[in-house]
Amino acid sequence: MGLFGRKNDTATTATAVATLPVDPALAALTGDYTVDPAHSSIGFTVRHAMVTNVRGAFGEFAGTLRLDGADPGASTAALDVRIESVDTGIADRDGHLRGADFFDAERFPLMTFRSTSAEQLGGETYRMTGDLTIKDVTRPLSIDLEFHGSATDVYGNERVGFEGSAEILRSDWGLTWNAALEAGGVMVSDKVKLTFDISAIKTAA
Repeated sequence: MGLFGRKNDTATTATAVATLPVDPALAALTGDYTVDPAHSSIGFTVRHAMVTNVRGAFGEFAGTLRLDGADPGASTAALDVRIESVDTGIADRDGHLRGADFFDAERFPLMTFRSTSAEQLGGETYRMTGDLTIKDVTRPLSIDLEFHGSATDVYGNERVGFEGSAEILRSDWGLTWNAALEAGGVMVSDKVKLTFDISAIKTAA
């Protein structure tokens, strides 16, 4: 079952797809959803000292989804992440990340994502493309997602689930602090992997 429209290469194909009946199961998912932070996570992984990975997460965030079963490619997503909530398990490192060398959380308290398009890549794999803003720098970002399905939980909430990731160069968003190592290389990799594990609840009509 697809959530986002598959990109078509020709007008003829697009016309043919447009005339197909809407999948009832897909249509039933149409609506607005709120990301459930208690059952979701937004994290990152970055290479440290050229030899190991440091992992962290953001503990405070809010997001919304709009799923359109009749026109899945029109589905949208928005996400606001509070920078102050960054957590790598080491208080001194977290303080450095919040400071002016990195995120400068006091001046730029939020990292935001606003989608601009969505498409199906195949099977249950999708790509959500949009604008990622960090420290008032906005650049395009594509997130590859796997749809984990939908379910009604024990409280009667209708949920959908996604898991996805994207890679960025932090320097593209002005996160350029680093330190050279005596043996060569740098303390912190420019490449950062972002991870998303999202559970979202359908809001009342």
